[in-house]
Amino acid sequence: MSKTKTWINSFRLRTLPLSLSGVVLASLIAYANNLFSLHTCIFAFTTTLFLQILSNLANDLGDTLKGTDNKDRKGPQRAMQTGLISIKEMKNMILVFVLLSAISGLFLIIYSFDSLSSKNSIYMLSLGAAAIIAAIKYTLGKKAYGYHAMGDIFVFIFFGLASVVGTYFLHSAKIPLEIFLPATAIGLLSVGVLNMNNIRDIENDKACGKNTIPVVIGERKAKIYHYIIITTSFICLTSYFSLKEGLLSIIPLIILYTPIFKHIHAVNKFTGKELDPQLKILSLSTFFISIFSGIMAIVYS
Repeated sequence: MSKTKTWINSFRLRTLPLSLSGVVLASLIAYANNLFSLHTCIFAFTTTLFLQILSNLANDLGDTLKGTDNKDRKGPQRAMQTGLISIKEMKNMILVFVLLSAISGLFLIIYSFDSLSSKNSIYMLSLGAAAIIAAIKYTLGKKAYGYHAMGDIFVFIFFGLASVVGTYFLHSAKIPLEIFLPATAIGLLSVGVLNMNNIRDIENDKACGKNTIPVVIGERKAKIYHYIIITTSFICLTSYFSLKEGLLSIIPLIILYTPIFKHIHAVNKFTGKELDPQLKILSLSTFFISIFSGIMAIVYS
């Protein structure tokens, strides 16, 4: 494998649609409410992509330094496992994406609020700084929260609440209470993807001292936890549209969730590396749910 291809693999492109799900949904809801800003949408996309790649690179480095990425890991080979990328090179690339995330985030706030000194801007600057720190600290450092069963909470906050509520706020400077329902739905589906990853890697994580939720509660309970996550996300999204459009709006959502209901059956049936395809299914399903839910919001507006 060439070094260029190894770097591209280190970005983990398959994770990017999931990271964009909240931004897509919030932007489409803002459009439905006549509050959409093209500049905000563009810079929300670029900032999110840079943050996700930053998180992937930091995760690669952190798991390598802690010995978690080894021959016993069930998932795809990580970039640093190939030996083509050194620790110093990875640290330098992480710095590049910290800068890209910060610059894109600054433009996002400037175009959204016309200033960096307003109260709204300061709120979003603080959130942006927290997002950069969270992206780095998932597996890096002695107190990496991904090694202390805290990954699910951070994913829910940044992939759900911050992504959906934050993006909608950037478009509109408003936070209606009902926006927390789709934010919770996307957040929970994103947690589901992480949980699926952690169930797959449970044996190696346990051996390496990486205390994920599945390691702490065991595989059987982690699968029950998974079913609860998925079901609650469906309830939140259907509640959002039912409040606005009535019970008939549930029908297209049931259709949208059909691949995920099939995914639940597969999770119950398989274990270990057999679960790897389910990450892609759940991740892409979440992305398409965000798109079509946003389109539903436009149609119903």
